[in-house]
Amino acid sequence: MSEEFNTDGMLDMYLFENGQLLEQLQETVLEQKDAECFDEDSINEIFRTMHTIKGSSGIMMFDDITAVSHKLEDVFYYLRESHPENVPHLDLVEHVLAVEDFISNEMEKIRNGDPVDGDASAIIADLDKFLNEIKNGAAQEGEDPPPENVHEEPKQFYIAPVATSASRFYKIYITFYPETEMSNVHAYKTVYALKEIAEDLLYSPEDIISDEASAQTILEDGFRILLQAQCTEEEIRELIGIGYDIEKVDIYECKAEEFLQGFDFGEQEPMVIDLESSVEDIENKAEEKAAQETKDEEPKAPEKKKIAPGDFVIKSKEPGRPKKLAKDRAKAEKASFISVNVKKMDQLMDLIGELVISESVVLQNPDLKVPGLNLDRFNKAAAQLSKISTDLQDVIMSMRMVPLTNTFQKMNRIVFDVSRKLGKDIEFEMVGEHTEVDKNIIEHISDPLMHLVRNAVDHGIESNEERIDSGKAEKGKITLSAKTEAGKVWISVEDNGAGLDREKILAKARKQQLLDDSKADSSYTDKEVFQFITLPGFSTNEQVTEYSGRGVGMDVVVQNLQSIGGMLDIESTPGLGSIMSLKIPLTLAIVDGIVMETGNSSFVLETGVIKEFVRVKEEMMIYEPNGDEYIMIRGECYPVLRLGRWYGLEQYQESVEDGIMLILEVEEQRVCLFVDKLIGEQEIVVKPIPSYIKKVKGLSGCTQLGDGSIALILDAAGLME
Repeated sequence: MSEEFNTDGMLDMYLFENGQLLEQLQETVLEQKDAECFDEDSINEIFRTMHTIKGSSGIMMFDDITAVSHKLEDVFYYLRESHPENVPHLDLVEHVLAVEDFISNEMEKIRNGDPVDGDASAIIADLDKFLNEIKNGAAQEGEDPPPENVHEEPKQFYIAPVATSASRFYKIYITFYPETEMSNVHAYKTVYALKEIAEDLLYSPEDIISDEASAQTILEDGFRILLQAQCTEEEIRELIGIGYDIEKVDIYECKAEEFLQGFDFGEQEPMVIDLESSVEDIENKAEEKAAQETKDEEPKAPEKKKIAPGDFVIKSKEPGRPKKLAKDRAKAEKASFISVNVKKMDQLMDLIGELVISESVVLQNPDLKVPGLNLDRFNKAAAQLSKISTDLQDVIMSMRMVPLTNTFQKMNRIVFDVSRKLGKDIEFEMVGEHTEVDKNIIEHISDPLMHLVRNAVDHGIESNEERIDSGKAEKGKITLSAKTEAGKVWISVEDNGAGLDREKILAKARKQQLLDDSKADSSYTDKEVFQFITLPGFSTNEQVTEYSGRGVGMDVVVQNLQSIGGMLDIESTPGLGSIMSLKIPLTLAIVDGIVMETGNSSFVLETGVIKEFVRVKEEMMIYEPNGDEYIMIRGECYPVLRLGRWYGLEQYQESVEDGIMLILEVEEQRVCLFVDKLIGEQEIVVKPIPSYIKKVKGLSGCTQLGDGSIALILDAAGLME
């Protein structure tokens, strides 16, 4: 093999695959953290994960990651082989998570181009100590230790053949999925995995690293390996099992003479069985074929691959032709995936947004309103264009949608770490973690969600002793749930702790002069009181801890939510617990909106918050002395907000009979918005308001209309504040 080591593209593959493995590792560990011990499947899975990470890190020459992975592999090798009793489960969980943290941090340095300078010696020492403890415990019970899990770095991949009576010979044929990228790298990883058991190892094509063209050869012709080793077929399959890249692994055990023949695997042409001809015709054909083989110069045929049941499928009979039984297995449909840079996705989303705007400009062009134009064919083409642009939006939206599973698993880890440090026994439950949300939304809610979960562990759940004194179960519970509703996603953090103390919050608010002196404490609703904890610098914790008490958390939560058009809802019952709910949009990009005009200005309002359009009469209005206005509609009274007066516009309609009322509903709050007229419904591309413009209450962004003008996007929640 060439000494030149081409790592172009291998680093991305390394980071992607090991990132996936670490996520699965953390999920497996956290799922079983409350059990008495890991089950056998989990032990095997963790062992294989660390073995894979060790191998790929060795290839990439990340020595510390290789060393710490090998040490944790040693621990699970011992657990797998010896099945010791009385293993401290929570200590083992913490050791696994410590290794996962170390490798994740090192991989983050690699992504950022920073030096990979982490020191794994302390973690390895802790693992050594833990392994010795469980070994000593097993030794005291008289158990024989398994053989050591020895890892030797190979100097080269061709190992001089030293055959013994125990040696066995194998021919291995690996088929990769056609869509597998960098199949030569995957083939190299397979060779690297087999080298630990090999006495003799050859593979074809040979130059899988130095020659990038070998990737295409491997996809077309497969990857062939000759292996001499003292192992069984099952042990080989453990090392190179079928996965997302490998479609099929054929392993043939052969004799030493056949092994020395090299890579002649004895392929044969597909066997055809004639089901239509008569017996006499078939016999005549067989005699002719036998006579032809007798004349052949090379009568000895290569070794034939045994035909396994299920290798044959019946081909459909074509007109005028007999049926054929052919050795041609149809492949099952398989989903294929490709990793794409998020920036490219964002760029594609922006281009589709511009396409939507351009479509509106074309379809609403004033030139089309010239009298006498026959627009039948144009309208037909325009309808097709609209359908295609809508389908494009749906596809890009679905591509950007990501399940909340990984985000929820991070919260599971936070609950485990913080509860252990605080000495609290807490159960964590996830509901609806497969709910899908726009990737950009997930990036904005990760930090707020982390703060809410830490608050629930620190503030919400009482200590074990306090729970027992109050007659509660000793184990607390935090439930993280997600659901979608009317184009929004609800994410709730619920705990069964002490709940919020209304009087304590009011006292703190009074101390900070947040209360209205003319308003009695009893006149504040619970929701109004609970909203005080979201103000900057407000904290009811008297003692500053590692996790809370500085008053800089909840206001950041609210700010991050407001930046994406979301909001925080707080419910609490003293003694029973609290529910913190995030209400956020599913996506930030393209939404359905209603375009309206007031004065000479255009506005857009998201369709989901509009409950009804109403034409009203003057006698339905109620005017208060302080200037507030209300309207009675079907026996219900609604506050009225005149959009023109709210923003100080000119030339807007004063008479309610000349305009139209929109009944808006947000979080069970309702208001009637009075505008001059409605323009129509339109898909709007949300653009942020430029940073040089001061933030205006009630506005969440802007968009471009079909005539090229700019319309402001109204924030219904901001209008009701």
